[in-house]
Parts: sequence; structure tokens; C-alpha cells
Amino acid sequence: MNRRQQKAFRLVIWILGLFLIAYIAGRPLYWHLNESLNAPSSPCPPCQCDCSLQPLISLPEGLTNNSILDCMRHDQEVTEEVGKSFSDLLADEVREKEAEAEEKQRKADTKLLEAKKIASQYQKEADKCNSGMETCEQARERAEAALENQLKETALWELRARQRGWNKNASKKARARS
Repeated sequence: MNRRQQKAFRLVIWILGLFLIAYIAGRPLYWHLNESLNAPSSPCPPCQCDCSLQPLISLPEGLTNNSILDCMRHDQEVTEEVGKSFSDLLADEVREKEAEAEEKQRKADTKLLEAKKIASQYQKEADKCNSGMETCEQARERAEAALENQLKETALWELRARQRGWNKNASKKARARS
């Protein structure tokens, strides 16, 4: 590649990188800004009542239509009560989450303790197995040493017997005749 192609390649990579960053970060930023700009200023939705000056329905005597006043007035007691109940709900939810977290922690601790017990049991079994293997290995080594000694003693006795005239083939023939 010549120098001009390298510069063009780097430029293309930079442009692709910028588009990738804009694609990844742009969509969440757009939705965040869109939500914050369109968010209502109060937690209550606007009243959907007819606030005309003339009552639409003629009510029987003794009943009045105070829909105009109801629409125009925001009841502070209701707002405070809603705020209190909302904070109570949040506090309840936090308590529930804490209880769930404590329960999960208790279960995790129990499982960890069980796993430690099982690991300890396996370690004990492995130690027993290793001890048994060591005992077997020692017994095998003693048996090999005894066998080696026995073979040496047998060879020595055979050598002495040959020196005194014993023949292996002759003893087989003699046994076969009897």
C-alpha cells in the first residue's frame, strides 16, 4: 500500500468508528432526551373533565355540580396522601428486596457449607485412598524384595545341587517314570 492509500484507509476507519459510536450511544441519548422533554411536570395526569360554566346535566334539587371547582383545584391532602402511599410502597418494596436478598444469602451460605462438608469428605476419602496406596506400594516392594531373595536362594541351591551332580532333565525323566 502506498502512503495515500494508507491515509484513505485510516480516514474510512475513523468515519466508520464515528458512525458506530453515534449508532451505539445516539439511540439511548435520543430516548433519554425524548423522555425528559416529554415528561409531565406533575405525577398526576391532567383532569379530563368538562369545565364549562353551564352544567351539562340538570341535577335534582339538593345536589350541585361542582365540576368546575373540582377541575380547577388540586387537593393538597390527596397529593400528600398519594406521596405518602408512594413512599410507603417504595419502603415496602425495599424491605421485600432486602428480605429476598437475605434469603438468597442464607441459601448461598447453606450451599457453601454443604459444599465444604462434601469437599472435606472427599478429602478424607482421598487421604484414605492415598494411605492405602502407600501401604500397597510398601507391601509390593517387600514382596519384590522377598521374591528377589527367594530367586537368589533358589539359584544358590540349584548351583549347589549341580555341583553335587544334580541334573534338571534327569530329575524330570525320573519323575515321569515313577
